[in-house]
Amino acid sequence: MSVSRRDFLVTSAAAAAVGIIGRPHFANAWQGQGPPPTPVFTPIRRNAGYFSMRGGTIGWLVNPGAVVVVDSQFPAEATACLTGLKERAGGRGVDFLINTHHHVDHTGGNISFKGSTKKVVAHAKADEHMRQPPGQQPPTTEQLYPDTTFTETWSADVGDEKVSAKYYGRAHTSGDAVITFERANVVHMGDLMFNQRHPVVDRSAGATIRNWMKVLDNAMKNHANDTVYIFGHANTSLGPTGVVGGSAEITRFREYLGAVLAFVEAQHKAGKTRDEILVMRDPLPGFENFGRFGQANPRDVLTCAYEEVTSS
Repeated sequence: MSVSRRDFLVTSAAAAAVGIIGRPHFANAWQGQGPPPTPVFTPIRRNAGYFSMRGGTIGWLVNPGAVVVVDSQFPAEATACLTGLKERAGGRGVDFLINTHHHVDHTGGNISFKGSTKKVVAHAKADEHMRQPPGQQPPTTEQLYPDTTFTETWSADVGDEKVSAKYYGRAHTSGDAVITFERANVVHMGDLMFNQRHPVVDRSAGATIRNWMKVLDNAMKNHANDTVYIFGHANTSLGPTGVVGGSAEITRFREYLGAVLAFVEAQHKAGKTRDEILVMRDPLPGFENFGRFGQANPRDVLTCAYEEVTSS
């Protein structure tokens, strides 16, 4: 029997309380921030759940006929995840490792699945960016790259479940996929969802804030009202269940993206210079729970909003 989102949040809170969820986006951001994170597996419903440790949230499915993993965090964390999954699956290997996009906190652990997964799946652009990160040198360490790619949709029957991936267009990057466990009605959004925190916007990899809003709208239209969504990252103040939610959280993030664009447009029309706009550190009015803006950099939301506003 399916578990409601409310019941899931209540019953999983205690189990995940020791987990570290919503860690900073890049590996070096974690250094020196307390004790090492603890691996935690939290079930959602119908054999699907999420794994939290360090990096972008991992989704998983373990049923009598298959094991599926969505994203891989970093090598040590991926190894901990794989060990726990094998225990839950009676030693069975992974049928599909699916990457939602190319960023290292979601794909750095792929190498830990070498020899343990039958297939690695990703959008074609995500695969391209993994092999040649935009604006960076090619990776110098060993990596396990996708061997199965798609441009629009992909799906597979996995035991008594069906998993599908869909590309809705440019958003956080130009290769983000939404992964759906269809019978469980559980959806992994990857970094298309930052729950109540400022997102990374990778314009070098084709990101666009305006289209990101459309992508969120279309993703919600394609799923049910009681869908449970797994988010790539969340504000740590939300506690251990901040990386899961429903359409209300997605709608709030979509409104935030629109408010950022509107703020930058208003400042630009008022004659403010680029530096005057990007120096803002206070929270965005109406979205104070997202926190203060950080230092300007090529991937921060204010910088990318300014570039998008002034290039249109």
